[in-house]
Amino acid sequence: MRPLINSLALSIALVLCDNAWAQTAPESAPAAADAAPTQEIAPAPLQPPAQTDAPTQAEQDFNALYGASQYDPVADPTLPPGVETSAPYDPWERYNRRMHAFNNQVDRTVAKPLAKAYVAAVPRPVRLGVSNFFNNLGQPVSAVNALLQGKPKQAAQSLGRFVMNSTLGIGGIFDPASDAKIPNKSEDFGQTLGVWGWKRSRYVELPLFGPRTVRDTFGMLGDAPLSPIRTIEEDKVRVFTQGAQLVDVRAQLLPLDSLREGASDEYALFRDGWSQRRNYQIHGDRDAEKQSDLPDYLREEENNPTVPADAMPIMPTDTGFDIN
Repeated sequence: MRPLINSLALSIALVLCDNAWAQTAPESAPAAADAAPTQEIAPAPLQPPAQTDAPTQAEQDFNALYGASQYDPVADPTLPPGVETSAPYDPWERYNRRMHAFNNQVDRTVAKPLAKAYVAAVPRPVRLGVSNFFNNLGQPVSAVNALLQGKPKQAAQSLGRFVMNSTLGIGGIFDPASDAKIPNKSEDFGQTLGVWGWKRSRYVELPLFGPRTVRDTFGMLGDAPLSPIRTIEEDKVRVFTQGAQLVDVRAQLLPLDSLREGASDEYALFRDGWSQRRNYQIHGDRDAEKQSDLPDYLREEENNPTVPADAMPIMPTDTGFDIN
C-alpha cells in the first residue's frame, strides 16, 4: 500500500510542478525581452538595379549549350534536382590541359579558318540543307540507342524522322519531319552506357575531337557501325563526307568563339560546361517533362554539338579489331 501512495504523491507533485512552469514561463519571457536594449535599424537605401547589356545572340547560343558564362556546375539552379551533379571526374587534368592546348592550336590554324571560309562562300540556305542532311544521317543511331535505353516511342519517332526526311525531304536536305511536329532528339551509345549504369567516368580530351569521357569514347566505337556514312565503300567519298561534317559542326560553333576567348580558364569552362550538358543529356531528359519551370534551352530539341562518331576519319572495323 505504501509504494502505491508514494507513486501517487510523486505523480501529483510532477503535475503541480509542470503547471507552475507553464504559468511562470510566459511571464519571464517579456521580462527578458524588456531587459534587452532595442535599437532601431534604419532601412538601407534602395540601390538602383545594375545596368547590364542585353545578351547577344552568341551569348544566348553559348548559354544554350553550356549554361551561363559564369556558373557553378555543382549548384546550377536552372537544372532539375536530379541533374545537379558533382564536379567532373578529372584525374588526368595535366594531360587534358596539354591536349586542350594542342586542340586549340589545330582549331585556330585549320578548323576555324575552314569553317569561316565555308560560311563566307556558301549561302545560309545551302548550309542549312547540309546541316539537315547530316542530322538526318544520325537518326538511325538515335533510334537504336533510344530503343536500348527503353524508349520505344522515341525510337519510333527517330525512325519516322529518318524515313520522312529521306523521302519527302530529298535525302534529308529538307526537314518536313519538324514541320510535322515529330520531335528531334539525339541519342548515342555513350548515353546508353550512362543509362545502363556507367554513371561516373573519367574526363578525357581526345586529339582533334575534344571533350569526352572514357565511357563516351567506348560509345563512339559502338555507334560507328550504325552510321550510314560508314557504309560508303569508296574511301575518298567517305573521308570527304566526314570532313564536310566536321566543317559543318565547326561552323555552327563559330558564334561561341568570342565568349571562349574571354574566359579566365578556358579549359575549366569547356570541361565543366561539357560535363554539365552531357549529364543532362544522359539523365535530365527523363525528368524534363515533369519540370514545368525548366529553362527553354533544356526543353528544346537540339543536336549534340560535339563531334559525331560519323565524322571520325579513322575508325576500327569489324576485321582485325578487338576492344578487349
